[in-house]
Amino acid sequence: MAEKHLAGRKALVTGSATGLGRSIALKLAERGADLIINCTRSLSEAEEAVAECNKLGAQTQLVAADVSTEEGCRKLADAASGWGRLDILVNNAGITRHAQDHSDLDALTRQDFLDTYAVNVAGPFLLMQACKPLLEKAYEESGRASAVLNVSSIAGVTGIGSSVAYAATKGALNTMTLSLARALAPAIRINAVCPGFIGTRWFKDRLNSDQYERMEAGVAKATPLGVASGPDDIADSAVFFLTDASRHVTGETLLVDAGMHLGYAPLSAR
Repeated sequence: MAEKHLAGRKALVTGSATGLGRSIALKLAERGADLIINCTRSLSEAEEAVAECNKLGAQTQLVAADVSTEEGCRKLADAASGWGRLDILVNNAGITRHAQDHSDLDALTRQDFLDTYAVNVAGPFLLMQACKPLLEKAYEESGRASAVLNVSSIAGVTGIGSSVAYAATKGALNTMTLSLARALAPAIRINAVCPGFIGTRWFKDRLNSDQYERMEAGVAKATPLGVASGPDDIADSAVFFLTDASRHVTGETLLVDAGMHLGYAPLSAR
């Protein structure tokens, strides 16, 4: 069991019913934080996540809200206002539109771009806008910068991924991380984590077991560390940015991909 070094801190994790968001929420609960679990559609899974966090000792509430809308973000901020402050915000919710052949420009529509940007870029901005007073209040009360983490992707650094639209939104999220880290310091620290492949239910639901095992084995073979990451592997790195261990870190973008990016130019020259 992890030490309760986040005891008393209040955290909101978007898209936390399943996958990486759920893993991050559980690790925060394990370390003593109270939580808001968020989902748009996965209500039963979100209720399970709440129950798991409560078992770890967290006071947890579930807020179903669409982060791509001002109304949804305000609903989340209103829920957090019951605490009077917000110490931790994780912008994890995201969507994609599949177009594996990036040269097929007809595979994406204007609406695909707008929908993907609404969740992956506008959503984190709108939620920051709604939660900014609560994040600043946490700083005023504790003297410790509140921590925001944007969950980006290797796609935003390398241009690879499920579609051009997805890669473009994650690149925009990385740039927004830099802009807001500069603008909102010293009260708020903002960083981003950029995972590579994550073995989640999202992949498993779209592939049969043999296909998934082949894909996972192929990913492991392609990474310098020889592994395919799961949600908990990424969450361990993500939680670093939400603790005092990173209290002097802001505006950072961390690739957590078992070294996959080393094979992509120009990153291979880093």
